[in-house]
Amino acid sequence: MPRTLTSIKNEINSYKGRLVRCRTSKGRNRTEEREGILLDVYPKLFTVYDESISSTVSFSYAEILTREVELEVLS
Repeated sequence: MPRTLTSIKNEINSYKGRLVRCRTSKGRNRTEEREGILLDVYPKLFTVYDESISSTVSFSYAEILTREVELEVLS
């Protein structure tokens, strides 16, 4: 079954409050990893609180769909 934005949003909503690792593609074989708590789920994006930099980072569901961002649940 192909993934849709709605199915991605529902899946991410089930991870709310859990520790996740986000791997972001920055182009030209560069990636950035962040670990944090999945804070909020909004209609177009979700937020992750990264304790190491004391900041909130947001990602869109389209980034998950296009595989620019990979989300891994740690706990």
